[in-house]
Amino acid sequence: MSTQTKQVQGVRFHQAGGPEVLKLEQVNIPAPGPQEIRLEVKAIGLNRVDSMFRSGYYSEQPIFPSMLGFEAAGIIESVGEEVKDLAPGEVVSVVPAFSNHQYGTYGEFVLLPAYAIQKHPSNLSFEQAAALWTSYIAAYGMLVDGANLQPGQAVLFNAASSNTGLAIVQMVNLLGGVSLALTSSASKKQALLDAGAQHVILTSEQDIAKEVPTITGGKGADVILDAVGGKHFESLVAAAAERAQIFAYGALSFEPAVWPAVPVLLKMLSIKGYNVGDLLMDYAKQQAAIAFVKAGVESGKLLPIVGPKFQLSDVADAHRSLETNQHTGKIVLTV
Repeated sequence: MSTQTKQVQGVRFHQAGGPEVLKLEQVNIPAPGPQEIRLEVKAIGLNRVDSMFRSGYYSEQPIFPSMLGFEAAGIIESVGEEVKDLAPGEVVSVVPAFSNHQYGTYGEFVLLPAYAIQKHPSNLSFEQAAALWTSYIAAYGMLVDGANLQPGQAVLFNAASSNTGLAIVQMVNLLGGVSLALTSSASKKQALLDAGAQHVILTSEQDIAKEVPTITGGKGADVILDAVGGKHFESLVAAAAERAQIFAYGALSFEPAVWPAVPVLLKMLSIKGYNVGDLLMDYAKQQAAIAFVKAGVESGKLLPIVGPKFQLSDVADAHRSLETNQHTGKIVLTV
């Protein structure tokens, strides 16, 4: 175990705000505690939560100077004295099961709790491994643990070109469901089809409430995953099958949602807010999700799609790209 503090480049912010508050600074990373590891970071995955936390809009408020980041991949540099199943030199990735009040992944070297470290399948690059856990565990949590998706059931979801959206495409296919991806961008339609989406509805030109029944033989969508909210929520309800399950897992739109009370009642819909943290804090469910995702990656049926790449020094530009919602796949910082 290394007992030396390392002085390295790490990202910190000293006030909530836009991407410009992110600063690359010299920081001291101490030797790992008894149940910690020190990671030499090779790639960092960006998440929407990073942007919300930085802006002060997340449920947990930053404590300044604040770290951020939940996903990364790299090489273990040193381990704490109580860590038994991990060793220096091993290639690993990070499961987002901690608070940014204690840990963060934006840096050349970072401290992390050993329980959040996984030896990911060897067929992944560092960039792919940094794009793996948050999105695929979230997709598992909604489709498998939550909805118990059955073969032939139709899954309607928006923000389809995001990393989580693409994870949903792959997981629906793996489970034998029917994927109905929503996008407002004509340029992303072919990319979604190439990624395996069985049906893509262009919301800027097509009516969701008309297209979904046509695709599903009049039934509607059995499961709906909503990352946007806002005024389009009413259209999702209109496209739902009787007794459909709706998971609200994001709020990309700041517009208030219209509550369509009558169709919710008549269709007997189940509507649930979903936060992946709920699954991650349940050890048994967390381990089941990790095992499922690992098996899917090893089989080649689940494979993260890496989008734009930025250097760690360009972290503010990476966050600006994240907030435009124009990318496909996972935005990654390389170190």
